[in-house]
Amino acid sequence: MNASFRFGTVGSPIGTPKKPGGSVGAIQFSKSIGLDAMELGWVQSVRVSIETCAAIRSTASAEDVALSVHAPYFINLNASDEEWPKSRQRLMDAAHYGNLAGATDIIFHPGSYFEQPPSDVLKVAIPRLAGCVDELRAAENPVILRPETMGKSAMLGSLEDTLEMSKSIPGVLPCLDFAHLHARPGDGSVNSYAEWMSLLELYAKALGEAAIKKLHIHLSGIEYGPKGEKNHLKIAESDLRLEELFRALRALGAGGRILCESPVMEEDALLMKQTWQEISA
Repeated sequence: MNASFRFGTVGSPIGTPKKPGGSVGAIQFSKSIGLDAMELGWVQSVRVSIETCAAIRSTASAEDVALSVHAPYFINLNASDEEWPKSRQRLMDAAHYGNLAGATDIIFHPGSYFEQPPSDVLKVAIPRLAGCVDELRAAENPVILRPETMGKSAMLGSLEDTLEMSKSIPGVLPCLDFAHLHARPGDGSVNSYAEWMSLLELYAKALGEAAIKKLHIHLSGIEYGPKGEKNHLKIAESDLRLEELFRALRALGAGGRILCESPVMEEDALLMKQTWQEISA
């Protein structure tokens, strides 16, 4: 039996009406157009009340929309000892309020290498991230922390980095941004059925077959140069081979959530949903 995907947007859909507006309106609007997942875009800071979290949770539950959170951009597992407490607090706030709002997964950018070897950076990053998970579990917070695969080669967040963190720490799994994985080498590679298959097989080997059924995917078109990602594009205006990617996901019986980050978010999210349905049929 093939698992399947929920589709949605990272942040509120562009067409979300002014009333009721906010995340509650965005969840209702998402459902009304045929989407059943959404990532709360708390990318600048976490400024949300407990009351708002309760309203978001009850709306998502009523509409059957699966929620995640994109934590603030300013998190760096490789920050200096002085900066790390602030980075950590941003991640913990996203996890605390995200859980209150009914989100199951907290997505974050893992940081920068600062020109250090990845293996050295991981020796710092993994214990720090493990400490975050320990504190969350002590508070009976069950969210999964998901370091995102990053689109620039100078950033902590290769597929291998995220798999290493996930193997080392129960409660951590990657957020697979396939646009970033395509952009990261800077040469147009990682964009074919064979390449996607080998990448997904690596994922399954590292984290187990069951992990393939609960993928958390970010997806868009992408513009890139020799150093990797430049910016997100509409699927139609990019070179991303969406159908080959979806055929690879289908071949491995993958499932989970696919969240769109293109400039025409819900339009491309619905295109992805339609493409997936055609390939799965």
